[in-house]
Amino acid sequence: MGSAAVLVQGSTSPDGRRARRGRRRGAPVLTALAVAAGAVVSPSVVGPAAAAQAATCRAVWGSTPEGAPGLADGEVTGVRSGRHACFDRVVVDVAGPVGGHHVRYVDAVTQDGSGARVPLRGGARLLLVVGAPAHDDDFRPTYAPADARELVDVRGASTLRQVALAGSFEGQTTVGVGVRARLPFRSFVLTDGTTSRLVLDVAHRW
Repeated sequence: MGSAAVLVQGSTSPDGRRARRGRRRGAPVLTALAVAAGAVVSPSVVGPAAAAQAATCRAVWGSTPEGAPGLADGEVTGVRSGRHACFDRVVVDVAGPVGGHHVRYVDAVTQDGSGARVPLRGGARLLLVVGAPAHDDDFRPTYAPADARELVDVRGASTLRQVALAGSFEGQTTVGVGVRARLPFRSFVLTDGTTSRLVLDVAHRW
């Protein structure tokens, strides 16, 4: 039915502010120039069309840790989610470059600083760390969600069960992602030179 399309929803920073100041060069970012093709989720897809769509969703990713080292002189400004025919998506918006990130399955996600466990719904938990704080140099929040335990609305998602903020500490921000099961995922960074987006896709099936 066409090229990839993602329905995106979620929150941004309360005042929509984007920091404008000098950026220092950090570790190389992983820049994705294209997103996997696929059809938009539609309840009207039945019969042979549904079978064809299912075939295109066969996972080609894995479930081992992914990421790149480094910190950047940018700030987290929002977290969003999206739905695709083959995967659910989490996007972390950053004003400036993303110098590094890592994503991996863990037994438990813990709060930055305190080490307290962050409860997450679902059969498996992904730890997502982005090398950018959720505050500016004066420690004023650049991302202050209304509910740190429910960053996005996951109703209707096939794989996502909960997305929660686990803190921002020592130049990095941690997000816990509860998913239905230990399913394949991929992560990558998109940048336009002034803003960046750390993208996490979790497949609906193996």
